[in-house]
Amino acid sequence: MHDSAVLGWLFLAIHAALQFIFIVRALLRPHREPASRFAWVLVIALAPVVGVIAYVLFGEANLGRRRMARLSAARAALPPAGEVAGPSSEETVHERFVQVFRGGRSVNGYLPVGGNRATLLPDSAAAIAAIVADIDAARESVHVLFYIWLADGSGLKVVEALKRAASRGLVCRAMADDLGSRALIRSVHWQEMAARGVKLSAALKIGNPLLRLLDGRIDMRNHRKIVVIDNAVTYCGSQNCADAAFAVKARFAPWVDVMARFEGPVVRQNQHLFAGNWMAQTGEDLTALFRAPLPPPQSGFTAQVIGSGGGVRYSAMPETFCSLMNVAQRELVITTPYYVPDEPIQAALCASARRGVATTIVFPRRNDSWIVAAASRSEYAELLAAGVTIREYVGGLLHAKTLTVDGEMTLIGSANMDRRSFELNAENNILLYDPAFTQAVRARQQVFMDAAPIVTSEDVKAWSLPRQLLNNIIAMLGPVL
Repeated sequence: MHDSAVLGWLFLAIHAALQFIFIVRALLRPHREPASRFAWVLVIALAPVVGVIAYVLFGEANLGRRRMARLSAARAALPPAGEVAGPSSEETVHERFVQVFRGGRSVNGYLPVGGNRATLLPDSAAAIAAIVADIDAARESVHVLFYIWLADGSGLKVVEALKRAASRGLVCRAMADDLGSRALIRSVHWQEMAARGVKLSAALKIGNPLLRLLDGRIDMRNHRKIVVIDNAVTYCGSQNCADAAFAVKARFAPWVDVMARFEGPVVRQNQHLFAGNWMAQTGEDLTALFRAPLPPPQSGFTAQVIGSGGGVRYSAMPETFCSLMNVAQRELVITTPYYVPDEPIQAALCASARRGVATTIVFPRRNDSWIVAAASRSEYAELLAAGVTIREYVGGLLHAKTLTVDGEMTLIGSANMDRRSFELNAENNILLYDPAFTQAVRARQQVFMDAAPIVTSEDVKAWSLPRQLLNNIIAMLGPVL
């Protein structure tokens, strides 16, 4: 046999062995739905070279051993999550909502705590103005974390406020995702903040992409939006540190977000979440932040932080969404820009409508991700058949991530209803029970709904065959996207 023939057979054997190894790995990987296993096996079997490379890059939600070790060390050093914000106020919550808070507690250990107050900011500009005002009024410390932080009008207002605060002698710590905020991190503005004494950190640094792949997925990102000032005020919502015009994707503008300002014990939970990220990334010890006594109890509602991501239970966010859908009795309203559900999410949403709950979900008409838009629309027919009302917002890119239940309970934060938020991104949300604040959120949702025409079954049936095929093909590949 010629040497070339031997090499050819050897190459085929190695090729088949690698293909077999990665198929077995896809089948044995924990925390994966059967549909996801099937999709990966199909990709690897039909396109072996591309499939194996794709699996190495995107097949597993792996934060990396070193990152996980640092995150675990930070959590071990910090006080237990259940002790940072006072005792549980579970008894003040309507009985049927208690189970939702108990599920939330199982994610990070944060208790549902009472005595909280919140203001829903009118729009993106008002949110930035409020953050800047609170930074300017700060007396001790300022902590900010954003996924996307742009050097535009809003982004630079926060930069300047941090520089002013640091110049006054306050301890200022600012963290931004290394991919989402790469332009700012590599700009003169970042350098100027450092020169003025602001402590800075780039979250989930990519570095050399080829070396990064040796220790975890490159596309696992810190998607959180957290501001904590003086251990007394925190912000939570969908808004990045940027103008609504959102220059990096201006053709989809305005980006329509929701941001809320909170006071009360829940602030300490957001501080704890920030501290875990900061300590894992920088090694700086922030445990002293939690030695200060809690302020005297005040009247207010019950709230709880839910932070998902690497090192947190795999099913944290989808379980939270499902729990809220399942507890609804009269009305369920959801706004989200990205909907690529797993099977339980889709089933819970359909079941909500089928049992008589007025169920509405609002998406943007024009999405900045055509892949996500296609995958979302592949689910429309089933949702509509179950009785879910679907609306598509036409006033820009509706980026708000909100969920209200029966006008009493709210979930607000950074998490989308897609696999990226479920499996890859670090997210932060606040779950709360308060009819007054929920009514404010519900009124904002109504504003979105009024600018979002209803999508009917006839509309979906009228889509062209190529469009339907594309939507369904994209959705079929959803588990590997």
